[in-house]
Amino acid sequence: MKTRIEVSLTGSVLIFRGWLSGDAQIVHRAVGHGLGMKSVGSFRKYSTVGVDWAAWLLGIGLGLTLALQLTTMSHSDISSVYSVVASVSRAAALVGTYFAIVGIFLVARIPWVERGVGHDRLVTWHRKLGPWSLYLIGFHVLFIVLSFAGQDHVALGVELWRMLGSFDWMWPALAGFILMVMAGVTSYKKARAKMSYETWWTVHVLTYSAVAASFMHQVVNGQMFIDHPLNRAYWTFLYVAMAFAIIWWRIGIPLVRSLRHNLRVEKVVVEGPGVISVVMKGRKLTELAAEGGQFFGWRFAAKGHFLASHPYSLSAAPTAHYLRITVKDLGDHSRSLASLRVGTRVFVEGPYGAFTAGRAQMPHIVLVGGGVGITPVRALIDQFKSGVQIDVIYRASRKEDLVLKEELDYLEYHSNGSIRVHYLVGSRKEHPMDAEALKKLVPAIADADIYICGPGPLVEAVKQAAEDLGVPKNRFHDESFSFS
Repeated sequence: MKTRIEVSLTGSVLIFRGWLSGDAQIVHRAVGHGLGMKSVGSFRKYSTVGVDWAAWLLGIGLGLTLALQLTTMSHSDISSVYSVVASVSRAAALVGTYFAIVGIFLVARIPWVERGVGHDRLVTWHRKLGPWSLYLIGFHVLFIVLSFAGQDHVALGVELWRMLGSFDWMWPALAGFILMVMAGVTSYKKARAKMSYETWWTVHVLTYSAVAASFMHQVVNGQMFIDHPLNRAYWTFLYVAMAFAIIWWRIGIPLVRSLRHNLRVEKVVVEGPGVISVVMKGRKLTELAAEGGQFFGWRFAAKGHFLASHPYSLSAAPTAHYLRITVKDLGDHSRSLASLRVGTRVFVEGPYGAFTAGRAQMPHIVLVGGGVGITPVRALIDQFKSGVQIDVIYRASRKEDLVLKEELDYLEYHSNGSIRVHYLVGSRKEHPMDAEALKKLVPAIADADIYICGPGPLVEAVKQAAEDLGVPKNRFHDESFSFS
């Protein structure tokens, strides 16, 4: 059992030292808040202007894509029922492919796009565009085969086989369509719940190949590209830009940064049943420009930890030399993090996410964390400057699930009243997260910025409560646990 906790200050770093059974020593590093010492925590103010520009840009791109079809049509394209069906199928293919390319751009982790629009909003757009992309391309396959079969007076299966053998690059296009179907099926909640993150991640990485496989089929066979060099140049630009974004921002920059900052595992700490923290040490980590509340994609140079990038939020504001994540046992990967060896090299993508202090508009902040969702909330506390009143609402089913409780208690005790922590332990029936309950807990919540991180149902409950309390949407900031 834990016998004692010591706290000491080293510069601007607060070090928690505890002893567990077996004399295993833990070292936690977290930026101090309101302790009268120099804080390394800082944040950038964000603007929503990026959302408007992004929407306009995507709309213009959609207009240009439709223009490819409209400006190259002739009377023969609408002279019969089957020719109309073929024209509709080509338009569906163009728009569906455009949505697929945009969907990949949205999760390419482009820094200025992430900052301007916000990671959560980008993921939402990606998820909404994905099904429409698949539907439209599926309609294209069905309608184009139907059109040709009608004109040739043969069965659909016979016509499909003829097309595969007659047109160039049809087999790669078919393979790409099958991969897109696989990605679509695995995106549904019930399917995701039955597979590991690694399987889901691998299938979705293949969508890059799926979209790329259709390129030659389109530019070689599409009537809007044949003898139309400007149209072909525009379409080629979209594909090249997509490939560049993935290679540069998701592979190149993360690899260079990881090597430059020489990030390695410093210590693995058992926080409680099924929960561990991984403390990592590197050099000049301030150059990452990370903030509390953000997350990285993590790869560890160890068996079973390198192939797929796993998203984990920082559980303390970053310092010049240390980063920390706190992870709950939710699968094979998170469970095996406990076996990481000291000195293991770490590769990171990021930082990502708009769950940051810079989004706040009011001097009163309400931070809500559910279960291990307290980790980005804990990191956010470090980022707010003095003069801000913070209420932390920590929702958990059992006392054993109160991760980082000692740190929260310490920060509250030494905050001179600027931090209040409310622990809500028990069932949903005991602690309903509705407007009445939240207002009773924090009377001035309607005049605060609300941050919430946790399971989907908790996020939705607090979101509804915020609406009932009259909290504007621009003062509600959420992050839920899900694949993206």
